[in-house]
Amino acid sequence: MFKDGLLKGKRILITGGGTGLGKEIAAKYLELGAELWIAGRRGGLLEETARALTGKYGGTVRTHAIDIRDAQAVDAMVQRIWDEAGPLTGLVNNAAGNFISPTKDLTPNGFNAIANIVFHGTFYVTHAVGRRWIAGGNKGSVVSILVTWVWTGSPYVVPSAMSKAGLHVMTKSLAVEWGRYGIRLNAIAPGPFPTEGASKRLRPDGSFEDATASIPMRRVGKMPELQHLATFLMADGCEWLTGETIAIDGGGYLANGASFTELDRLTDADWERMRALIKSQNEKDRAGRTA
Repeated sequence: MFKDGLLKGKRILITGGGTGLGKEIAAKYLELGAELWIAGRRGGLLEETARALTGKYGGTVRTHAIDIRDAQAVDAMVQRIWDEAGPLTGLVNNAAGNFISPTKDLTPNGFNAIANIVFHGTFYVTHAVGRRWIAGGNKGSVVSILVTWVWTGSPYVVPSAMSKAGLHVMTKSLAVEWGRYGIRLNAIAPGPFPTEGASKRLRPDGSFEDATASIPMRRVGKMPELQHLATFLMADGCEWLTGETIAIDGGGYLANGASFTELDRLTDADWERMRALIKSQNEKDRAGRTA
């Protein structure tokens, strides 16, 4: 679909770039010639991803182990990028966290675990990059990975729905405020694109394939489809496109509205079992961050 070298000369930071959708986007950008920085909390996993990507595509992938909930650490990371290689040209806000839970059972810590990454952390990164672009007179493009719940809301994932809706509004607001500087902000709202992390926290007792009957196109997303949209939004040639959130979900949210409404059928015992599965995955991930 895209010519070789389309992103040559682009310098792009991808948060949450070590796994899942972030890793898939990184792979396509690298294949098309971009120079990458991938950031996340698990340094060893980031290095493993960087080696795998450069081994397949060549090019340059640098890593930054960071918790984007720490605003000072974020600012230091972005300054380091500027100092080592010059201004970025693009940012992909992909870092996120989520899990399903009845809202009545959420604790403040549970809510903050999601909101501090998705809402606060994404703003910290966008702000740190954007204000440097403005100060230096540099143009730039921001692509944020959202959800279709920004239009519909969604039960059982309220911290994520609230936080992603805030980023949807950030995209629109900063597109207007920063447009004069040549800075564009757009977002992608994917439907089901199965990844290990999403499956184990959002469908711990099943699979995304179970939902395909309700999607008009009767299937889940294919990673190249997401990669192509993320590339289009980052490439030159569509500079007048800004402030938009684009759904790529096979018509799912138009047909069905909010996600996870089927969880109304779960009993308290079902939720206990799901919480145990999610807790097990979280402990596995924490062990990976400290290894």
